[in-house]
Amino acid sequence: MSELNNMNDKEALDNLREKHTKLIHEVSKVIIGQNQVIREVTMAVLAGGHCLLVGVPGLAKTLLVNTVSQALGLSFNRIQFTPDLMPSDITGSEILNDARKFEFIKGPLFANIVLGRDLPFKILFINKGINFSRTNQCYSSHDILTY
Repeated sequence: MSELNNMNDKEALDNLREKHTKLIHEVSKVIIGQNQVIREVTMAVLAGGHCLLVGVPGLAKTLLVNTVSQALGLSFNRIQFTPDLMPSDITGSEILNDARKFEFIKGPLFANIVLGRDLPFKILFINKGINFSRTNQCYSSHDILTY
């Protein structure tokens, strides 16, 4: 970390470019023939942004996102947006455990990288998780992972 503090802007950008190239190389070992998509998705992840991947089934969109998360050592979860999906299916919920105490069970939103499938149905439910780093359930509040 102290090495990063001593770098000037040009050195930091060169370092980032080198890491980005290595990441693209690792992902390209698994995803073949989609170089532009790989470059743009990895760029968005390194910039801390969001991506919207749209395409017909079978283009390895899920595999791409999962591979990027594995290459970076980040946690990955997938949400299938169905018409009957409830907000607690995404954020998690409080359950009564065997000791008769409420325990928070984290939903798929608690990952470094979250892939939402078939988003048009319930896009507003994840707005809180995209824009904030905490979620509230019952009387407690929980941190959402960031990378």
